[in-house]
Amino acid sequence: MIHTSRPVSPGPRTGGRLIVDQLLVHGANRAFCVPGESFLAVLDAMHDVRDRLPLVVCRQEGGAANMAEAWGKLTGAPGICFATRGPGATNASIGVHTAFQDSTPMILFIGQVGTDFVEREAFQEVDYRRMFGQMAKWVASIDRADRIPEFIQHAFHVATSGRPGPVVLALPEDVLVQLADVPDALPYRRVQASPSAAQTARLVALLAEAERPLLLVGGSAWDDASRESVRSFAHRFGLPVACAWRYQDAYDNCDAHYVGEVGIGVNPKLGARVREADLLIAVGVRLGEMTTNGYSLIESPTPAQCLVHVFPGADELGRVFAAELPIASGNREFAATLDALAPPAGLAARWAGWLEGAVRDYAAWRVPRAQPGSLSYPECVLHLERVLPHDAILTNGAGNFATPVHRFHRHRRHKTQLAPTSGAMGYAVPAAVAASLAHPDRVVVAFTGDGDFMMTGQELATAVQYGATPIVVLVNNGMYGTIRMHQEREYPARVYGTALRNPDFVKLAEAYGCHGERVTETGQFAAAFERARAAGVPALIELVIDPQAITAGQTIDELRAQALARHKG
Repeated sequence: MIHTSRPVSPGPRTGGRLIVDQLLVHGANRAFCVPGESFLAVLDAMHDVRDRLPLVVCRQEGGAANMAEAWGKLTGAPGICFATRGPGATNASIGVHTAFQDSTPMILFIGQVGTDFVEREAFQEVDYRRMFGQMAKWVASIDRADRIPEFIQHAFHVATSGRPGPVVLALPEDVLVQLADVPDALPYRRVQASPSAAQTARLVALLAEAERPLLLVGGSAWDDASRESVRSFAHRFGLPVACAWRYQDAYDNCDAHYVGEVGIGVNPKLGARVREADLLIAVGVRLGEMTTNGYSLIESPTPAQCLVHVFPGADELGRVFAAELPIASGNREFAATLDALAPPAGLAARWAGWLEGAVRDYAAWRVPRAQPGSLSYPECVLHLERVLPHDAILTNGAGNFATPVHRFHRHRRHKTQLAPTSGAMGYAVPAAVAASLAHPDRVVVAFTGDGDFMMTGQELATAVQYGATPIVVLVNNGMYGTIRMHQEREYPARVYGTALRNPDFVKLAEAYGCHGERVTETGQFAAAFERARAAGVPALIELVIDPQAITAGQTIDELRAQALARHKG
């Protein structure tokens, strides 16, 4: 007979102590927050375990939530964030939305009014079930201290199983000081589906029939073994491999079978190949609006391609696209089945021309065109691609400045890219702080724009306080560049609401205790970056680029001329 040991209660504990103890049971080793009086009992309990569960106190809840989301991406375990009720929860919602769209495990704990005040519109009271209902996998309120172990165990399970994502738990203030004599829960176990033998056999049969196959991989739930299984599979079968938008670290970008990133700003030739493919195998990819370029690369509901869609959340399969072979499976679980698959004779040779053409297209795409002004931002990115260690972690927020990073930098290893598929501005700096704390021995570079930086740049103070050392590359063109680009396309020469008057970013960085430099010419960048890397403190390098360099491929004048010609036509 199998006997399972059951935890024994150590005696009565407050709700705040129970929460902290459960976090330790489930392996949490860092939490992010902006403190609030609504969860003081939790902060008091954390005081006693600060060596086992360090707390990073941030400057704004949006920064704290973004750090927790980045932590979840990097570790695969739920990022832990605490925020106070009402305004604090509202600020933190940006990180929850990113975690939901990016399928990142995360748990947000929110202080709440006491159970005796609920439904009175008490001070900062919000119904979090309604507020977060569509941007979290599970939202609940823990209204009894004796159920805290149950709720938190379930939160970890939900956040990591199936399609990973965020969980939101409200903590009524009176519950946190209640005493309860209950044992800890057992540590959670991640649950993922795996492909069946019939599904993998059908995959091989579809490959045998294909003339123009393409493997598209994405998601953050990979490890070295699963990436190697996918690489070996691609090489045995002769498949070209692309990565989904902002998931370029899912596959080695220097591998001989890698052909580029599919998403916003896609290489037009790669976009054409996605449309022309007769078999598209999408693994770990939700196939959302950005990756499908506005649902134009893949038709809904019936794709022109024969679609094999592998995704951990069964609810996503068939939601937008009718796949010929839908497979509910985690990335690692699917990859483990690939090692046993053998290609039919002559298959790789049959596709050799298709693969070689895609590889040539990718190589040509990485050659930048000349940029207006004295500083070429793409050349700076290419320099970093040459000198950075292969395990360097790159983060970015949202804006046109991110596109050259995706286009010109090649990721060799997994867990080296942190980027919001939700398109959230202000992600780069907090994510870089979290990455530097998680991996203090690795180089962390945050790419941000002037508008993007001003949303969460104050988290550089958090970096200084906790010894994180990210290097921020701030691309300054004096505008909200992405919106200006769209403005010129839709309303040419009618510029309004997109210009920015910025502070002195170098002095601002220095005021936070960081190293700061301004670069105005391409030739200055290499030495500036080495000084930043050697500074021993967080660093900021401001790249002042010509406003005409709105994208790596077009100037403002070119965009405007095209738009005016189109409108006249």
